[in-house]
Amino acid sequence: MQKWEWQIANQDYLEKTVQRCKEKNIILPTFKQLKHPDSIPNEVHSKLENIGLQDVHPLNLFRINWRNNPANGKIGAINYVEIPKEITGVDARIIGLVGRNFPTGAHKVGATYGCLAPYLITGRFNPDYHKAVWPSTGNYCRGGTFNSALLGVHPVAILPEEMSKERFEWLKSFGAEIYATYGCESNVKEIYDKCHELEAESDEYVIFNQFDQFGNCIWHYEVTGFTIEDLFNQVKNGNQRLSGYVSATGSAGTIGAGDYLRTKFPHIKVEATEALQCPTLLLNGFGGHRIEGIGDKHIPWIHNVRNTDAVAAIDDEDTLRILRLFNEDSGKKYLSSLGVKSDDIQQLENLGISGICNMLGAIKMAKYFEFNSNDVIFTIFTDSVDLYKSRLGEMNSESGKYSDMQAAVDHESLVKKQSVDYFKELSYNDKKQIHNLKYFTWVEQQGKEVDELNAQWYDENYWIERFSIVPEWDKMIEEFNKTVDVKL
Repeated sequence: MQKWEWQIANQDYLEKTVQRCKEKNIILPTFKQLKHPDSIPNEVHSKLENIGLQDVHPLNLFRINWRNNPANGKIGAINYVEIPKEITGVDARIIGLVGRNFPTGAHKVGATYGCLAPYLITGRFNPDYHKAVWPSTGNYCRGGTFNSALLGVHPVAILPEEMSKERFEWLKSFGAEIYATYGCESNVKEIYDKCHELEAESDEYVIFNQFDQFGNCIWHYEVTGFTIEDLFNQVKNGNQRLSGYVSATGSAGTIGAGDYLRTKFPHIKVEATEALQCPTLLLNGFGGHRIEGIGDKHIPWIHNVRNTDAVAAIDDEDTLRILRLFNEDSGKKYLSSLGVKSDDIQQLENLGISGICNMLGAIKMAKYFEFNSNDVIFTIFTDSVDLYKSRLGEMNSESGKYSDMQAAVDHESLVKKQSVDYFKELSYNDKKQIHNLKYFTWVEQQGKEVDELNAQWYDENYWIERFSIVPEWDKMIEEFNKTVDVKL
């Protein structure tokens, strides 16, 4: 671990951050509180009921968890959707945590908090001088911009120019300094290049790179992993077992929950999904794709590849057609004709494009490993259709109005007959080959040390040390809050 992660780096910066939090009445939640929202003080719970989920209010930091109830403003049950067997066509249960009810409408705000909080409590960030830079292929820069707004910090969003219109409009509404880099989801290097350009321009830019910031995967290890364990214990029946966890790699933050789950369920299968049009893990491949929210053509520094058991590549055309199936009237009508309950159909709008990718990856996993009704697969529905309605409009313009016949074709051919092609169970050497790809991005291009790259693979304590730092961070957050001394 690096020193700054548990020691004060700059006392002056720390004092300025304390002063900013005093002015803004900001209390930083501990990771434990986000993991166990019942432990959040009653005074906070009562005030949240009168604060909108998307309001730029400092207490919304406590809503960076999986249990927000948008109907009454309270923190309650875990938000999840189980996809009915009538849709999936497999016996295994497929359940996804829902990110729609986070502030910003996506769970990435959690990753940004995991990255930002350690900088604040260790004096690595000066709110009076620094600009917070959030390089992203989607929702991460939105989450970072939201947290920056709470602190009164200048946010900088970097994302590919081909991202959805809704993302850019949202960022503009929050006053973010926006840089639209070349390309689509797969063009991550262009994002890194822009970060280096800004760093060379001025030292006021502090880069919170989700692809190498361990706070990203640590937040998911601690909060998302535990939430899945908790939910499984609530919903399991009889002899059911937690058999699989599926996550699009993206920044490799969310897949970090799989590291936690393996400590509780040692035989779990952890699967990474990616776009077939850019099969980096599957084939060392490259290319552009349209599954918004996952970035490719490299292996993130924070991806513990040794903990990944399988890779599934999903055709981006499948995800977009299923987005129509789940949200167009003809698609809903067809699903109803299959016996899917109206409430379950309504819940399908909680799946954005990457969520649909994860659902299809879970179906592939169930078929490949021949899971049955005793097997439960968990995945993540990062965001919802709210961020992709312009995509639905584009598809209607390009392909015509969605029809009953098209709904039947899409469900039968893309969901029920989703096959195990482009699916690979990883051997030891397969995993090492994927891990070694980090060298070209991180050592040659981004200046990481080859010794640390080797430690990620050979040192058994490397990942344990990183995932075990949360108690130290929580102690520092508690001390920080005492110094700020906000009165509710």
